[in-house]
Amino acid sequence: MNAMIEQMLINGLLSGFVYVIMALGFTLIFGIMRIVNFAHGELYMISAYVMLVLHGRYEINYFVALGIAVACSALVGALLERLLFRRFVGNELGGMIMSLAVAIILQSLALMIFGPDDQTVPRPVEGVWHLAGTVISLDRATVSACSIVALVAFYLFTRYTRMGLAMQAVAQDRETACLMGIESNTIYLASFAIGSALAGVAGALMAPIYSVGPYMGELPLLKSFVVVILGGLGSVPGAVAGGLLLGLSESVFATLFDSTAALIASFVIVFLVIIVRPRGLLGKAYK
Repeated sequence: MNAMIEQMLINGLLSGFVYVIMALGFTLIFGIMRIVNFAHGELYMISAYVMLVLHGRYEINYFVALGIAVACSALVGALLERLLFRRFVGNELGGMIMSLAVAIILQSLALMIFGPDDQTVPRPVEGVWHLAGTVISLDRATVSACSIVALVAFYLFTRYTRMGLAMQAVAQDRETACLMGIESNTIYLASFAIGSALAGVAGALMAPIYSVGPYMGELPLLKSFVVVILGGLGSVPGAVAGGLLLGLSESVFATLFDSTAALIASFVIVFLVIIVRPRGLLGKAYK
């Protein structure tokens, strides 16, 4: 019994760290630009396809391909912000509609270029690690380790760099930040690029775990939306708490029941949190 509980906890944490990275990008963009980016899952998909081409077809080193894939997602995100989303800053409904249109376009392009069939990416490592009666898949452990590195890097960036501090200032009060000399357009571009890069990290890491296809971003988008609702829209600590909570709840219900029950349970938790605390666990009200 103890071994089963430990296994559920480990599986939940391994999944939770990936959810955190995905949700961080989603909540970063909303927190600064007030845009609910429903194309976030397609940025995840773009990174996964870059991994498929570079690591799967051309056998480029996994970590080199990972860096290029993340850079591609960041670049696409920066272009989308500059060309499409900047005019919708603060316009949640308009930004939402635009992001849905972008998501459909990116899905269609992937379908035209790569076809409808799901494809696989070679795993960087194989095998399992036995620890105190639990079994840890080495590929998932690698994914979690990379996710933790990305999470720590994001924390250090937001706390100890001028750009990170400026992003926090714009998120808290855009008008006051502008009066203090902070260029808001630069912050919008940086936040969208970094948020897209975080989605790219998740997509590139999960490409060898799951198959790669044109619609692969839909479920991660749904889960990241669940995470940010749990933690509170725009709250970075909330995204961390929500991601780990979702990972643990999925692991428990998938072990005791099945994956369908785990998905249902995640939405039941969202309902309960919204009823008790509409702002989310660590969220705050927005004007």
